[in-house]
Amino acid sequence: MASGWTPKQNKLFENALAIYDKDTPDRWHNLARAVGGKTVEEVKRHYEVLVEDVNKIESGEVPLPNYPKIGGTNKACKYMDEEQRLRSLKLQ
Repeated sequence: MASGWTPKQNKLFENALAIYDKDTPDRWHNLARAVGGKTVEEVKRHYEVLVEDVNKIESGEVPLPNYPKIGGTNKACKYMDEEQRLRSLKLQ
């Protein structure tokens, strides 16, 4: 069983995803190196879980938290691919 991920490792992972997109050669090795202390397989699985979570949120299986609105509206957006969805989560 893989060890847990610290908040710091999660943040490093999110930042690395923004740098190493799906077309980056050796993407998984770069992500693992950026996070530190995780294997390529652990990073791949963490990514798969993240994608599953995003898909559940977008399909309505998991409700979004009721964040307070800060100017404007909270309109839902459609994204072209999973990479853009993940980047948008990081920006919220």
